[in-house]
Amino acid sequence: MKQTARQLVSSLSLLLAAAGAAAAPIPELVQKDGRYALMVDGAPFVMFGGQAQNSSNYPAALKKVWPAIKDMNANTLEIPVAWEQIEQVEGKFDFSYVDTLVAEARKNKVRLVLLWFGTWKNTGPNYAPEWVKLDNQRFPRMLDKDGKPIYCLSPQGEETLKADKKAFVALMEHIKKIDSVDRSVIMMQVENEVGTYGFVRDYGARAEAQFNQPVPAEVLKRKKSPVALAASGSWKQVYGGYADEYFHAYSIASYIGEIAKAGRAVYNLPMYVNNSIRDPLENPVKPWNKNFASGGPTYDVIEIYRAAAPAIDFLAPDIYSHDSKKFAATLDRFQRPDNPLAVPEMGNAPEYVRYAYLVLGRGAINFSPFGIDYSDYSNFPLGHKAADKTMVEPFGKIFAAFRPMERQWSKWAFEGRTYGVAEGDDREPQTVAMKGWKATISFREWQFGEREYFKNVKDLPANTEKPNGGVSIAQTGENEFIIVGQYARVKIDHADGKPSMWARVEEGHYDKAGKWVMERNWNGDQTDYGLNLTGNPVVLKVTVGTY
Repeated sequence: MKQTARQLVSSLSLLLAAAGAAAAPIPELVQKDGRYALMVDGAPFVMFGGQAQNSSNYPAALKKVWPAIKDMNANTLEIPVAWEQIEQVEGKFDFSYVDTLVAEARKNKVRLVLLWFGTWKNTGPNYAPEWVKLDNQRFPRMLDKDGKPIYCLSPQGEETLKADKKAFVALMEHIKKIDSVDRSVIMMQVENEVGTYGFVRDYGARAEAQFNQPVPAEVLKRKKSPVALAASGSWKQVYGGYADEYFHAYSIASYIGEIAKAGRAVYNLPMYVNNSIRDPLENPVKPWNKNFASGGPTYDVIEIYRAAAPAIDFLAPDIYSHDSKKFAATLDRFQRPDNPLAVPEMGNAPEYVRYAYLVLGRGAINFSPFGIDYSDYSNFPLGHKAADKTMVEPFGKIFAAFRPMERQWSKWAFEGRTYGVAEGDDREPQTVAMKGWKATISFREWQFGEREYFKNVKDLPANTEKPNGGVSIAQTGENEFIIVGQYARVKIDHADGKPSMWARVEEGHYDKAGKWVMERNWNGDQTDYGLNLTGNPVVLKVTVGTY
């Protein structure tokens, strides 16, 4: 049957409307009462993720990435896109790797966070194209105090910023073109671990002129000087000994902010920056002294990055110290009302496994150990000694417990209902204050009895030679909890000291529809001495009461 022009237009409109309806909402970061959620497909989403090795960002290398991500039970892969691979020749873009990556991510039912390795990767220009890193006239290096060029490209390089921005915008345009319906790519990291080691800032003529100008008003509003100096004036006049680091942070943040702003103008995905952290236990925070990457988005310059780069959603720590006090202190430094908690990169050695419970329990939007692929490379001693299943499976067990309830957990975290602990290096019990209740988590316990009953027993529970316990708890009701953990004992008591009891302890899981499915009810020996969690994480639905 022939259609009239009006009918054809109507049919086309219906097809376009259907296509629009089929597109998932674009991912976004939302905030409520100082808590954050990454919204994916219109609902809170926690990244149970893994980050691939730096050189696994090629189509042929992906065959060693997907099996590791699968064994880890991850829902998100973080993986680089390097400037040098998409623009080897200036002005000629090749997105074949991105096309392959996105297609294979959909096949494997995994979301993507793309890591833009542009001007800086770990403070250096290694991932910039050769036509950038070898042309120091057009793309200048930073200068030290003696006027000598150093390894790092200058954040004052106008041509460098222009070229990086052009490439990043082209990447974002391509992602929009291929992914604005499926939304496989849910977030972008802009640059990687920026700053400079061994050099506090750029001393080139352009940088010197800016350093001697008044501190921008938007910085003064946010960043107070650690020492009582001038309320306004040059960086040195306002910040004294902190001025060099703060100025360098502002310079780099402004550079990154311009790139992020331009990219979001074409495709508005959430964006963040990561950093190589400084000592989180330093108190008071001292001026830079060659002890961390100056100018990077460390915890002490969050306000400066906020002022200089409003297009960046948050700053996140890369954690490679398994010291329990430093790990927890780092989370404290970055989890703020103006900055969500995310750990996009951390060690994958056995000592780090326990921290999954701490990070996820604290309401993080991302937990992604580094080096999750089966390439023949190990970053020991920062990570595991071998790139094989022994590296992945300990994390995979934990993710397997969480993943069936990932949407529920994401919602509870956004509502502020979740708590987490990791066994400390001191092996001591820890307490968690919840609404109306208090949880006590202890470690190196036998499943049966109390320690005082068996003082003559010298044995210790198997596989507890090193700290490896952890527990995450979600308070889902006034007296109801979901508990996940390993190598730990959990007791819950009333906050006011009323006699407490387990009303019911169900082991089970959530089905695809979000419905709880009970597998068995714990009682007797399984509850008389607390809830004893072994090395095989289980999900418990717990109701408590008083008498």
